[in-house]
Amino acid sequence: MAAELSIEEIQNFKGKYPKQLWYLFFSEMWERFCFYGMRGMLTYFMVTQLMMKDEQANLQYGATQAFVYAFTFIGGLFADKILGFRKSLFWGGILMIVGSGILALNPKEFFFLGISFTIVGTGFFKPNISTMVGNLYKKDDVRRDAGFSLFYSGINIGALIGGYACIAIGKNYSWNLAFGLAGIVMIISLITFVFTQKSLGPIGLPPGSETKIVIENNTAVKNNAKPWHTYAVFIGSLIFIPIIMKMVAITEYTDYFMYAIGPLTLLYVFYEMSKYDKEARKKLIAALVFIIFSILFWAFFEQSGGSLSLFAANNLGNKILGAVTLDPNGVNNSANSLFVIIFAPLFGLVWIAMAKKKIEPNTVVKFGLGFLFLAGAFYVFYATRFFASATGIASLDVFTIAYLVITFGELCLSPIGLSIMTKLSPVKLQGVMMGMWFLASAYGQYVAGLLGAGLSSADENDTLLQKLTTYTNGYKQLAIYALITGIILLLISPLVKKLMGDVK
Repeated sequence: MAAELSIEEIQNFKGKYPKQLWYLFFSEMWERFCFYGMRGMLTYFMVTQLMMKDEQANLQYGATQAFVYAFTFIGGLFADKILGFRKSLFWGGILMIVGSGILALNPKEFFFLGISFTIVGTGFFKPNISTMVGNLYKKDDVRRDAGFSLFYSGINIGALIGGYACIAIGKNYSWNLAFGLAGIVMIISLITFVFTQKSLGPIGLPPGSETKIVIENNTAVKNNAKPWHTYAVFIGSLIFIPIIMKMVAITEYTDYFMYAIGPLTLLYVFYEMSKYDKEARKKLIAALVFIIFSILFWAFFEQSGGSLSLFAANNLGNKILGAVTLDPNGVNNSANSLFVIIFAPLFGLVWIAMAKKKIEPNTVVKFGLGFLFLAGAFYVFYATRFFASATGIASLDVFTIAYLVITFGELCLSPIGLSIMTKLSPVKLQGVMMGMWFLASAYGQYVAGLLGAGLSSADENDTLLQKLTTYTNGYKQLAIYALITGIILLLISPLVKKLMGDVK
């Protein structure tokens, strides 16, 4: 009987990327089609179909996305302790398919029920596939950042197609079809994973599993995990769905949840940190620094699904380069993804080349650069007012350039952030710390909703020109805040680098 691949055989791959990365790449790509397709529809659908006011839709968007990312912490925790990454991923995919199916059936009537299934499903799916990518590499492998950059490119291929296709289908044909398409591609994602998971060897198996199945005297020797633990997680997650549904529908409940979940999870992480030596604790403290600053980054960046979505619907023209007609909401949802697809592999190769010459900036400096690009991008969003018509319709070209700049900032931070969580975390805490990374995104999404509500607070009777002024003034303020944050990160980079020890 052929032996199962060992972790050493997987990690000692030749070339720039392990073959398993490509399998995870395609599974994640289709899942992100589903996720970003629905994300791109949320605010517009709530305003035009559920008849919410702009301000309320932004708060609702922030609450929904906050729970999506908050549940990744719970998903990472259960994967670490009970399910393993593979089983957690599969269960999450099933829940996302069910959620998309409910929305396809009747998106107006069952909106919050379908969204709640998707929230819980994403929590089980998202953090665990990223952790498996990290496990393909040894901790000191300089190819790790390039691998995560390529993986991030796969995420954005799905986001590009889903972000444009779903909103265009919903606006021009049928919202039922748009939500149904998200479910179909999620099925493709799960099929891809099921047929390629054998190549992962021991990666992603439940805690306590043997690294290989041994055949002795015609008896298969496997792990001794208790099945009822797994079933309890499945049942518990289903019981939690109506609770999530209520909390998302009433945003005040989201406020209470966000006030509680952050301190509680920090206490849990501090408890786990007490079990490790001084060097491991210092690395975990460094990881928490990255997590805290990422909250601010996503609070600004995620205006794309909230205030920028409504800005695109109200204040943008539909011509690129004066000739090509495109849906401005589709551009808002997919321009960033297109630029990531183009530039993520190039960024990865640049990091490798700089590492070989020993001039690669450390991760803290990369984070700081991310904020500086972010500041530049929001200044360009502000500058759209200088390229607007007398009626308040701004240039789609300038808007798209802003997304090019914001993409450079994202590529300095997000794929590197996923990588650094796996580098700084002990093996037994990787799922939890990846969940913490996404929990920070939850707080970023939550704050993004609050910021977006403030930016969208213009009177409904305001002219398009007045709305343009209100939005762009807000984007100028965000540019200033991002600039200050980036400078602070660059100033503290030597201290954080010291905490990181031998991790680069």
